[in-house]
Amino acid sequence: MTGVPYIPRYITVHLGRPDAYAQNVTVTFPDYIKNVASSEIYPTWPNNSLRANIYVQVTFALNRIYTEWYRSRGYDFDITNSTQFDQKYIHGRDIFQSVSTIVDELFNDYIRRQGFVEPLFAQFCNGTTVTCNGLSQWGTVDLARQGYTPYEMLQYYYGNNIDIVFNAPVDLITGSYSGTPLQRGSTGNDVRTLQVRLNRISTNYPAIPKIYPVDGIFGPKTESAVKAFQRVFGLTQDGIVGKATWYKLSYLYVSVKRLAELDSEGITLGELSKQYPDAIKEGDTGDKVRNLQFLLGMVANFNEEVPPINVDGVFGKETKRAVIAFQKSYGLPPDGIVGDRTWDEIWRAYQGVLNVLPANYLGKGPATYPGTPLRQGSSGEAVVELQTYLSFLSGAFPAIPQIPVTGVFGEEPKNAVRIFQSMMGLPVDGIVGAETWDAIASLYEDVRMGQVKQEGQFPGYELTERPAE
Repeated sequence: MTGVPYIPRYITVHLGRPDAYAQNVTVTFPDYIKNVASSEIYPTWPNNSLRANIYVQVTFALNRIYTEWYRSRGYDFDITNSTQFDQKYIHGRDIFQSVSTIVDELFNDYIRRQGFVEPLFAQFCNGTTVTCNGLSQWGTVDLARQGYTPYEMLQYYYGNNIDIVFNAPVDLITGSYSGTPLQRGSTGNDVRTLQVRLNRISTNYPAIPKIYPVDGIFGPKTESAVKAFQRVFGLTQDGIVGKATWYKLSYLYVSVKRLAELDSEGITLGELSKQYPDAIKEGDTGDKVRNLQFLLGMVANFNEEVPPINVDGVFGKETKRAVIAFQKSYGLPPDGIVGDRTWDEIWRAYQGVLNVLPANYLGKGPATYPGTPLRQGSSGEAVVELQTYLSFLSGAFPAIPQIPVTGVFGEEPKNAVRIFQSMMGLPVDGIVGAETWDAIASLYEDVRMGQVKQEGQFPGYELTERPAE
């Protein structure tokens, strides 16, 4: 989703793990937060501790909704009640009055990273039986007793570069899918969005033909590209963009754009300095423009209001459009000139990107499918990539055995592939075709970028009695 986040009137909760057959319930967003808070924390805790925890619970739920985390994967709900993946929710439980009072005050306030619009992926855990790189629920009790305010607690766990958005607007949940299938003869902005995303994805998946011109008209070229996309990703090849195709495309577009474009034109993440280079405007050229374009490109990967741009050292119309879009997004005069205020905001947004990237980020996305199935007896660079992915995943999924990276597809990789295929519901043949490759590469990137949490990392653990001190 794009634009400024809002507070949904309703949220649909899946009462089980994401893939489990379970009931969905739709409740008002404040009632959901009241239930989660009553299930996760104790009403006898200090008021500031309760407030800090509720900020986090609101923010986590909004992140799931804003990113369309489950709906982009074809599910018909916004969040689960599985504490392994999301927050604890017990349908029909009693609500604590002290919790209810605070939620009525705070349900439309949330945390965001400075320079970003989306609600923070606010990881948390109980802090006793489970620890994580996020808020400690029991830890907030100790901080409250030391005199910390709720905001100071949030800074303590998430860093100083966070803001609290107060009194966000309340509206109905609306996914990015319009509800009307796109097909031959359709026209308008939704078709144009479809064409742009297909073209971007085709860079990493060459089997998908590019569409020229991008004109918002669903003609034969667009239909052909849609069918190719559907074929590559195992969808019904009807050339019609229904809900499943739209959300799969949206998910792939975001993944490809964020992960594959972060490494830009030989400029490394830590290479740039904040030093302001004087005003930069249309017609300028050289390294100062290249650095500007790199910074804007990084920001564009995490803010869809800013269009991606090429790093070519020439301040042309494309760069000016990106500057103006950035200025509008960040509340600056949209003059297309990078003065000191605009530069400072671009730099702050860029630093915000760096702060949310994992320490081991390598600056590249997953390798594309090599085009030929890998099987026992295969060798080469593609096998090295495959073995690297499987070896990494074994650390997050113990069922997948650790295998050496040799570049030779022997019995061990075959066994690991079969186990992975079984886990993901794919045909278990030990052969890495396009579908298996994409599933392995996608899961590898999700885990590496922190989008899949394993035990010991997940937010929302059920509280247990605090150990005796």
